[in-house]
Amino acid sequence: MGVEMPKRDELVLATVTKILPYGAFLTLKEYEGLEAFMHISEVAPRWIKNIHEFISLNQTLVVRVHRIDAEKHQVDVSLKRVNEEERKRKLEEVKRGTRARKLLEVAIRKSKSKKTFEKLEAEILEEYETLYDFLEEVRDSPDSAFDGIDAKGALRDEIEATVKKSVKKPIVEVSKVLEVKCYESDGVGVLRLVLGKIGAHYLGPGKYRVRVSAEDYKDANKQMDKIVQTVEKGLKGKDCEFSAEEEK
Repeated sequence: MGVEMPKRDELVLATVTKILPYGAFLTLKEYEGLEAFMHISEVAPRWIKNIHEFISLNQTLVVRVHRIDAEKHQVDVSLKRVNEEERKRKLEEVKRGTRARKLLEVAIRKSKSKKTFEKLEAEILEEYETLYDFLEEVRDSPDSAFDGIDAKGALRDEIEATVKKSVKKPIVEVSKVLEVKCYESDGVGVLRLVLGKIGAHYLGPGKYRVRVSAEDYKDANKQMDKIVQTVEKGLKGKDCEFSAEEEK
């Protein structure tokens, strides 16, 4: 059985091993060091004179597979076809995969299980797209997370304990700046009453910041909408001006 080949358009992690005037050779870390080639025209979105200005030997890059010849076992990759958001997402994916592997290896070792990591990994990837997806499912739904996976007794207990300790739900933050001008005779009192309910932070004359933390942006934005509605309701019928903008 030969080395597994990546798919066309897939983002992969690659290390530069040789640089030539017309391009570079790289090894694909996730495919057992499979060699790939990147033509100089795929390095940057504009014409370049010196390839060394953009890449260096032993540098690790996120590249996109744009051509595959399975018969010749040739893979061509591109750096210019990867945007910054895709690069960050791929690096985070790799980081999560490495962390998941380490956590599962720790669980196996602590449980003194005879099951190898490779066997456990194969079972998990039959049920989940990634190892980290499995760990998150153990965190959120431990009763059903192990369906289809042969992890019983001490091994299951250690996986659950490891997840409880090390796989926390992600926290995101949304922040808005509220601008309020109140022309009431007791404008200060009105603002103190309304803004005091939401824990707004004073920034300067007529400006306040509110922050919301949640497990995902959908929930955070929902909470923020409620805060804005609370302020609008509190100022209703008052001689006040109010606006809310995302903090940049």
